[in-house]
Amino acid sequence: MKKKTIAIIFGGCSTEYEVSLQSAASVISNVDREKYQLVLLGITRQGEWLKYDGELADIQKDTWSSHPSCVRAVISPDRNTHGILVLKEGKVSSVTIDAVFPVLHGKNGEDGTVQGLLAMAGIPCVGCDMLSSALCMDKDIAHKLVGQEGIIIPRSITLYAYEASEDLLQRTTSLRYPLFVKPVNSGSSLGISKVDQAEGLQKAVENAFLYDRKVIIEEAVDGFEVGCAVLGNQALIIGEVDEIELSQGFFDYTEKYSLKSSRIHMPARIDNELANRIKRVAAKIYKLLGCSGFARVDLFLTPEQEIVFNEVNTIPGFTSHSRYPNMLKGIGMSYEQIIDQLISLAVEQ
Repeated sequence: MKKKTIAIIFGGCSTEYEVSLQSAASVISNVDREKYQLVLLGITRQGEWLKYDGELADIQKDTWSSHPSCVRAVISPDRNTHGILVLKEGKVSSVTIDAVFPVLHGKNGEDGTVQGLLAMAGIPCVGCDMLSSALCMDKDIAHKLVGQEGIIIPRSITLYAYEASEDLLQRTTSLRYPLFVKPVNSGSSLGISKVDQAEGLQKAVENAFLYDRKVIIEEAVDGFEVGCAVLGNQALIIGEVDEIELSQGFFDYTEKYSLKSSRIHMPARIDNELANRIKRVAAKIYKLLGCSGFARVDLFLTPEQEIVFNEVNTIPGFTSHSRYPNMLKGIGMSYEQIIDQLISLAVEQ
């Protein structure tokens, strides 16, 4: 059987560029080369697209873009191409591809932009489509849609960059401290601040606006965070529920990638009945927001065992030790099987 050609896109013009490199390196090293031929497309921090044929270590060390194998390349939106245009020595050639696996995090990759390009090109994409990617990336819209279906969401208000900030304290009088101030379209907890008193609110809002033009201010939820790894299109596979145990602060960017003062419990320290209830809510949210392929649904569990929606990550961290693959490993899937299943779901659509 002829091998399928899969393009893996990594890097990105995003604040989560470094995370993408590590996730992509894990994916690349675990793809079944008996079934798939890989084409590697890197995007620099500045947004330049390069076809890369070097060693995996250069991606991990972020020296890939200076490798002599790099040539300029782009996804062609022309459906007759169904692939990549390579620009080398003044000549243009094309590489036909069967699907794309965008291992990108945050803006310009996880937010529907790349997914929209692939939809125009008629090229299958691993993971969520353009609409669901955009919906899940926008924390404000995702919360509103999920809340309308009767799932509990944190109380919040939304601010836009063009709005005056003089009435900030007045607008938040109905909210109970502590508050979380978040850029609406951002990931890896970048730009998020926890505010315990009104005096720190303005500075936190200004910091969040560095990452996005829209900011959400929401009440902290009593309890702890749990996550669900969901895989599939119509028929869904849901991994074991995991739990984040914090000893201080909140699960910010540093904690997510160092675990200096926190622990991930997989499976979560809850009984089976509660775990199954969390899985049902996660599946409902996944379908409600139109997800396909894979996503990690993050929720809060209160002391009263209420389930509160936090967010959906449509391209969660994907190293071999990241939360998403570890939750699926909890039900017996290997990292290699997860990658193979994701590519198969895209190719077979």
